[in-house]
Amino acid sequence: MKYFNLFSTIVITKGATRILISDLQRNVSELYPLELYELIEEIKKHSLEDILQDYDEESRSIVQEYINLLLEKEYGFITENDWDRNFPPLSYEYHEPSAITNLFIEMEDIELLKKIKPSVENLGIKHLVIYSLKPLTINEFIEIDDTFKTSVLSGIEVFSPFHKETNLSFIQALHKNTVRIYSLIFYNCSNPPFKAKDEYRFSLNFLKDDLKLSACGKVDLKYFNTNLPKILEAMNHNSCLYKKIGIDRHGNIRNCPLMNESYGNIQNQSLEAALFQPGFKQYWNLTKDSIETCKDCEFRYVCTDCRAYTENAEKNKEGLDVSKPLKCGYNPYSGVWEDWLENPLKQQIFHSLELK
Repeated sequence: MKYFNLFSTIVITKGATRILISDLQRNVSELYPLELYELIEEIKKHSLEDILQDYDEESRSIVQEYINLLLEKEYGFITENDWDRNFPPLSYEYHEPSAITNLFIEMEDIELLKKIKPSVENLGIKHLVIYSLKPLTINEFIEIDDTFKTSVLSGIEVFSPFHKETNLSFIQALHKNTVRIYSLIFYNCSNPPFKAKDEYRFSLNFLKDDLKLSACGKVDLKYFNTNLPKILEAMNHNSCLYKKIGIDRHGNIRNCPLMNESYGNIQNQSLEAALFQPGFKQYWNLTKDSIETCKDCEFRYVCTDCRAYTENAEKNKEGLDVSKPLKCGYNPYSGVWEDWLENPLKQQIFHSLELK
């Protein structure tokens, strides 16, 4: 008797009309018909011979094609017996030792960084994202980097308005004099001064449009991410807000700078104190499996959630907003993508949120 064994690094997410098979070793995901899910559930329990004999000749040919596809994609392997099924499955538990992993700052004054540095160390923050409201000089970039040169931070990502001094020598100086900055994005750049290349230690991008915080939260295939940590986080926690903290331009501490709830101001309260304010962690464990529409979507573990911009139509018994992200145009019940900007109701909700 032959048995098909699915590799433990393969995650199958069932949606309303399709399934998504994610290969966590190769970091790729592919869509397949829903009927393949039913077959995979069968071959987990029975031998291939027993399964094939339950179908007529035409259907047996289709089933065999699916089995060949699974083997060709290296989603699993065949054994002569089922002893391999005693191997323990991959654990889907998610452990993150840092109290906070990501800090987002809407920055007007670079002096703020020195104020929050002790909190960065205490909380074990890994990633710092700085959205600068004013163009940063070469000295300010270097000062940002120097502030955290010996920090626990893994890296710093900076969004800054483009200015005329941002030329090739400017970038080369940053390459030579910084160690923590891993990503630079210059926005509001109508004419890039040169073509960004991969010769620098950090990634470099020039954006034509004026980048606003309200542009965040878009759900699009190009933003989906297939890797083990991200998928495990999405299975267990909220993929946007879990262990994240933000400071808006006025110094208010929030889960995300775009959310309404504030948990103190950085001028008179530390990040550590805000973290333990009632309600700060209320969305941390809200997974896509609990969000309306998302719970029936095959993309729910590779997609990043947004609680700042939602359709604001559903709340759970704890009073949490469990509505679908506003900037998602995908319908898992039809498998069709539409531009959310063309939906008048979504546009109305978006503009009302921007006015708050």
